[in-house]
Parts: sequence; C-alpha cells; structure tokens
Amino acid sequence: MRHFLLAGTACLAISASMARADESVEVLHWWTAGGEAAALNILKDDLAEQGVSWRDMPVAGGSGVQAMTALRARVTSGDAPTAVQMLGYDIRDWAEMGILSNLDDLATSQGWADVVPAALQDFAKYDGHWIAAPVNIHSTNWLWINKPALDKAGGKLPENMDELFALLDNFKEQGITPLAHGGQPWQDGTLWEAVVLSVGGADFYKKAVLENDPEALSSDTMREVFDNMSKLRGYFDDSFSGRDWNLASAMVIEGTAGAQEMGDWAKGEFLRAGQVPGQDFVCIRFPGTQGDVLFNSDQFVMFEQRDPAAKDAQEKLASAVMSPEFQIAFNKVKGSVPARTDVSDAEFDDCAKKGMKDVVEAAANNTFMGSLAHGYGQPGAVKEAIFDVVTQHLNGQITTDQALTRLPEAIAAAK
Repeated sequence: MRHFLLAGTACLAISASMARADESVEVLHWWTAGGEAAALNILKDDLAEQGVSWRDMPVAGGSGVQAMTALRARVTSGDAPTAVQMLGYDIRDWAEMGILSNLDDLATSQGWADVVPAALQDFAKYDGHWIAAPVNIHSTNWLWINKPALDKAGGKLPENMDELFALLDNFKEQGITPLAHGGQPWQDGTLWEAVVLSVGGADFYKKAVLENDPEALSSDTMREVFDNMSKLRGYFDDSFSGRDWNLASAMVIEGTAGAQEMGDWAKGEFLRAGQVPGQDFVCIRFPGTQGDVLFNSDQFVMFEQRDPAAKDAQEKLASAVMSPEFQIAFNKVKGSVPARTDVSDAEFDDCAKKGMKDVVEAAANNTFMGSLAHGYGQPGAVKEAIFDVVTQHLNGQITTDQALTRLPEAIAAAK
C-alpha cells in the first residue's frame, strides 16, 4: 500500500506566438522498486505525448506517513498539490474538507460508473461526485503455496480451515516452516481478516469488520476466529517477529516454507525470482473465502486548482490512469488487477486471470468488500485499535476471552 503526492508547477514562460503553455505535474512518491518504476514510466510517456511533463520526486518509506505529512503541509500553506494518490478512508477525510476537484465530466464521458465495481466507487466518489481515479485493485485474501512442497503433500488444495491445518501439518513433517509470516501489526491484521472471512463468511465479515456490530465482535464465531489464529501461530517459525512481508515470500520461493497468506503484491516477488504460476508456486483464495474478495485500491485524488493549465493536466492524468492500456501495462507489473472490469485478461498471468474473474464475480454477488488491514474497512483509528488486540492475542499477551472483551471496547474507544 503506497501513496503518491502530485503537485502542479507553474507554467513555463512562452512566446506570444505559441498556442498554449506547457503543462507539468510534480510527482512525489515512493513506488521506487524496479517494476513499479517501470510501470510509472508508462504513465509518464503517455502524459508526455499529450504535452504534460513529469517531474519525479520519490520519497523513502512505504507506509505513506511521510507523504501525508508533506500533503498536510502543502495544503496548510495554501499550496495544494495537483493530485495525490491515496487509499480508502484517507480519501474520505480529504473529501470532507471540500477541497478536491470534481471529475464528474470526465468520468461520465468515459463511462467509469459502468466499469468500476460499486464498492470501490464508494471511495472514488464523495457526496455523489467522482473525486478520484482508481489505478488498480489489490486483494488481500490469497494463499501462496510452494508447488514442490504441495506436491509432496499430495497436491490437494485446501478448501477450508481444517484442510489448511492438515496441509500445514504435512509441511511440518517435511521439515519446513509451514506458514511464513511477518510479525508486524498490518501483517497480523491481513491474516486475521482472512480468517474472519473464512470462518464467518461474507455476511459476518460485514457485520464484524465493516459495521463493528458489538454482538458479532464478541460472538462464538469471533471466538473461533481467535482460536484459529492461535493455532496458526503454532505454524510460524521462531524468527517471525518483525519480519518484512517480502522476506516471508522469499521463504516460500526458496522452499524453506510451505505457504504464506498475503495480498497479491506478493506475486511480484515470485515473478521477479523467475517463478511461474502453477509450475513453481500456486495461488489460491485463502481457504474458505472462495468467491469473496477483500480489496484495497491505489487511487489518484485531484485537488482544486485555479490555474487552467493545472486543471487540464489533472484531467489528462486521470484520463491516462483510467485508460485500459495503462491499467493493463501497470497491473501486469504491480501484481494487482485493473480497477476496470472491462479490461481483457489476455496479457495477464494465471493468477491475475483468476483475480480478475474473482473481482467480477464478487462484485456481482456483493462479496467484494474493503480490506480492514489496508485502509478500506475502517478509518485509521479503528483499524489501529483492532490491530492492537489482534497482535497482542497472536503474540500470546492476552487470551481469547480477553480478546473478545477488548475488541469491542477498543473499537468503541477509537470512534
């Protein structure tokens, strides 16, 4: 999950004979990995063809805190940027301030409402108006499995929690770490939300996570969720605490671990290691969540501008982001799938083809739901409150009984 800060610069001086001023966008971002940088080059080239120059300003750090700090400083000083890449509830927070540009005309002319899933539109629009252009759809409820280890275990893909535990037991017998995990709160939360969905189903996920229903949060179903989390903890290796997610992916790639629960950005690690889906690794929905998708999405949000050239550059940027060509080129590299459901899957790998099909089906069945761990389930304060309880429980600092009591209390205090 990463954000971009895009700030419009002043138009360059031109002679009276020129037809128009040059347009430019200044881009502050932290998508600096090789594949991500290559994907951004596609967007830069597209804008260059339209006369919009790009000034690149990468920012270190992958949490988005630095970019949001810079954004607040710019807005406070009266120098609002042209656009910012944001996630979920951050978009709503800025929309409430009334300083975001209206993209309705562009969205209507290009038919965004017909191709963007409704649950994602809930964040790309505010008060009925388009204020963001979604770049992609990531989903978090995936299980990545080492194919040779799976073959040694008999090759059967787990379809529920009991079958997952049986597979992890087999991995343990093989002498490898059954489940690679990084002990960071957001990774704990990513695993927890997948277990919530697996154990309780889509309706329970909506009640407990999206609606924070007190009865659901302290129910027998939630008890089973926390008990399963305790059981899963027994399949981690002793060095999981503080491990970055990509290092957990590397364990599966190298065959020192059997599986990892992680969002589809993990696929990029497998592909960069030269691995082939179905041959070296297997991608499936987390057992028990088939047909359901927990999503997050990178989106470009536009800030109000007085300069006509800056306004024009905004529309060109949003139009380029939403073009099928860019969505294909970018998401092939990023590991995500297009935010548009009308894009062909011909150029995508098998995991992405499955992901695209899953999004369409889940959107039709109303089981395309926001990921808590990645900014689309609850505002930041509530998310962090849930993380605290989940991580304390996973690390054995509190019991399941205590977790069931503290979870609704922590959420209530954060609201």
